[in-house]
Amino acid sequence: MNAQHLLATFGTVGLIAVVFAETGLLVGFFLPGDSLLVLAGLFCALGKHAPVHLNLAVVLIGLFVAAVAGAQTAYLIGRRAGPALFRRPDSRLFRQEHVDRAQRYFDQHGAKTIVVARFIPVVRTFANPIAGVARMRPQTFAIYNAVGALLWAVGVTMLGFVLGKTVPSAQHHLAIIEASIIVASLVPLGVHYRRSRGERRTHGVDGARHQRTSPTTQHR
Repeated sequence: MNAQHLLATFGTVGLIAVVFAETGLLVGFFLPGDSLLVLAGLFCALGKHAPVHLNLAVVLIGLFVAAVAGAQTAYLIGRRAGPALFRRPDSRLFRQEHVDRAQRYFDQHGAKTIVVARFIPVVRTFANPIAGVARMRPQTFAIYNAVGALLWAVGVTMLGFVLGKTVPSAQHHLAIIEASIIVASLVPLGVHYRRSRGERRTHGVDGARHQRTSPTTQHR
């Protein structure tokens, strides 16, 4: 899904709606959150030279509110629906592996996952309902939610704004900039995937060693 096309078609309202959906609805994991934020900041910096006119103050406030409200909605869904929410069979818009990935991250990092997950595609969609399922204290979630929304929604958008102010003739290189943004947004996901594979291999080796040295195995 092309971020520039989304902005050109739906403007500020569409931008806010996408951020809410990606952080608040389980079906929003495929939306281009990171690239959309940077591109929105870039367009704000370009002003009248941008393909879409966006107001920086309106965008920042709207994105922060949408990021907080979306995550809070997902948390409440997880808290009320419980574990049954993630027992659904795989479908076109739902994969159990996404839930498992977010669950491992949550188990490893605890409450700070709510902040860190903002910067990891897919994980940021599922971490919030998992926090609800795990019965994280509402006050704790609200604090981490607000901090994460500020760092991600506002911080990444401002990154795009600075980029637009510092890159000469940025309006003539939007395709290259957008491609770079997409690649950069996938880096955290790749790092997380490699770590997960490494952990699974380590656990598999440890499990095999434990099985070979267990009393039952030795007796046999």
